[in-house]
This record gives sequence, structure tokens and C-alpha cells, in this order.
Amino acid sequence: MRSPGPGPSARPTPLLAGAVCTALFAVLLVLVAARWGPLIGLDGDVANGLHRLAVDDPATTRANRILSDWIWDPWTFRLVMALVFGWLLLRGERLLAVWIAVATVASALVQQFFKWAVGRERPQWPDPVDSAHYAAFPSGHAMTAAVSFGLLLWLLRLHGAGRAARTALLVVGAVSVLGVGLTRLYLGVHWFTDVLGGWLLGAALVLLSAALYAYRTAARE
Repeated sequence: MRSPGPGPSARPTPLLAGAVCTALFAVLLVLVAARWGPLIGLDGDVANGLHRLAVDDPATTRANRILSDWIWDPWTFRLVMALVFGWLLLRGERLLAVWIAVATVASALVQQFFKWAVGRERPQWPDPVDSAHYAAFPSGHAMTAAVSFGLLLWLLRLHGAGRAARTALLVVGAVSVLGVGLTRLYLGVHWFTDVLGGWLLGAALVLLSAALYAYRTAARE
């Protein structure tokens, strides 16, 4: 079965949006690496305010840890994408299955590259409520959530899913993507700009992947 693909008129939009997200991420990357004062100050204000809330409310903190470590953990999202990969293979959509797999793996590799390149330290607290390893920027949780739900929404669009299905996934995706970012901030393991960088980089990867797929399938027709 040939993988579905959008018509020529649908191609420029994800490419342009992907370029915009990439440019915004590049600006944020430069500001973070340069430790631009106003941005670092914003990071500190957000982190300090949320950390005080987390310390004062252990029950909410425990709930956030469950959400972050299990429901919205990057490996949970990767498992979902692995199941989608298998489903596409069973349908005979090999090109689309490989495209999804490559985008998912590329997301993990790209985030690790920028973590290594920037080497940003995570927030440090005398009374931490959670812990995390490796460098901070960009947030892997935020980026993986954005990539996973972005790819799932793109797949629904490619397969002509109804409005109800797309709206339901959009709502779940928005709650999850925003929620995972908030949990990482609330638990004090990321700065606000780490989360924002993860969202921007994840959106850029999905949009550019969708644009490349559209050109690839159009070239095969």
C-alpha cells in the first residue's frame, strides 16, 4: 500500500512554520549560551517561585513526580511511537513507518547533542524535591512530548481522520505537552527556557519532517 501524502498546496506551510520554529530556537540558544541577563533573571524568578510551592505542598509534588516519571516520561512516549511504527508496518506503509522511526530517534539524538554542546547546569536547591541527570538545555521531556504528539497529529491528518478524533488528540496533546513542561519546572529540575527550547526544537523537527515527507511522496508520484 502506498503511503498517503498531502497535495502540493499543503507543502509550503509546514516548511515555513518549521523554519520559524528553528529560527526562534536558534535565538533562544544564543541567549541561553550567552547567559543574557533578563532571560536568566526570568528563569530564576520562575524556578524560585515554583520551588517554594513544591516544598510547601508535598502531596502535589508527589503527583507531579508520578506524572513526570511515568505518564509523561520520554520512554512512555517512545513506547507509544514504537507501537505506531508496528501498526504502520502491518498496514504496509513502510515509508511512513520508517519516517516516524527516524524522526523519533533523531529527536533523542538532537536533544542530547544540544545538551552536550550547551552544557547548562540544572537548578540547584538546598532542599530538592526531585533530581535529574545530564545537562539541562533543552528539556528532553518537553521535546519528546512535543515530537510525539506532533507526529501523531500529523499521522491523523495524513490518514484523513475525522474532526472529532483530531480534536480529541489535540486536546490530549496540548494538556500533555504543557503539563510535562510544568511538571519539570515545578519539580525544580529545569529552567523555563529549557522547557521552551524543548518545545521549539520539537515543533521544528516535526514540521520539517512533515515538509520533507510531502516533497518525498510528491516526487515518487
